[in-house]
Amino acid sequence: MAGIGLVVIGDEILSGKRQDRHLANLSRLLKARGLGLSWVRFLGDDPVILRQQLKQTLASGDQVFCCGGIGATPDDRTRQAAADVMGLPLVVHEEGRAILEALFGDQAYPNRIKMVEFPEGAQLLPNSFNGVPGFYLHQHYFMPGFPQMAEPMMAWALANPLGHLSGQHRLELAIRLIDGSEAEWIEVMEQLEARYPDARIFSLPHFDAQRRRSIEMGVEADPAIAETIIEHFKSVADERNQLWEDLVIQEPSA
Repeated sequence: MAGIGLVVIGDEILSGKRQDRHLANLSRLLKARGLGLSWVRFLGDDPVILRQQLKQTLASGDQVFCCGGIGATPDDRTRQAAADVMGLPLVVHEEGRAILEALFGDQAYPNRIKMVEFPEGAQLLPNSFNGVPGFYLHQHYFMPGFPQMAEPMMAWALANPLGHLSGQHRLELAIRLIDGSEAEWIEVMEQLEARYPDARIFSLPHFDAQRRRSIEMGVEADPAIAETIIEHFKSVADERNQLWEDLVIQEPSA
């Protein structure tokens, strides 16, 4: 199956003025369907870089979610970059025109109408937040940079044009090792990875305010395999007299 990618666009993201939320939102929506992100890219509004990156993602064959840069102001350059790379003219989408006229009346002109200038042949991506649509074409799904708008648009795309995509349900389990050392667990992790190559086994160190160390040891895999691996972690910890506690992993909802 082709991969799934995310492109987050906006100078405000690169400058740190705004913190990205699209990655967490899309990851949660995908995980609820047994899917996952293959890659993510953060880009500014530079049209040259946008064209370079979109050329690569269009050639990849992946399903790509693009967030940001589709407004009507001069610094919103994603629509034009997409049209350039696709070799298509930007045209007013007639259904989009009707939506904007219904929303804004005469105030749709002369500027708001630019928000529905899409590459020719694009289909509308509904926006349940304020009604102003995004668009999709060639396995790329373009939506605003506002997370409260983009998240339901992602969900719609996954349920409709991408409704055929699904994966195996995977369970994530983890324990916290109190005052543990990652180096002591490398061999255990390597053995488990060799035995269960489809499992994602991970180790995440943490330090609290008093600089006390702990390690989150976990696995994401088929439920039966995940249970087996986490029980093995617990057994090894007990053999080593290593203190541990269960961590609660919240299952994502669609």
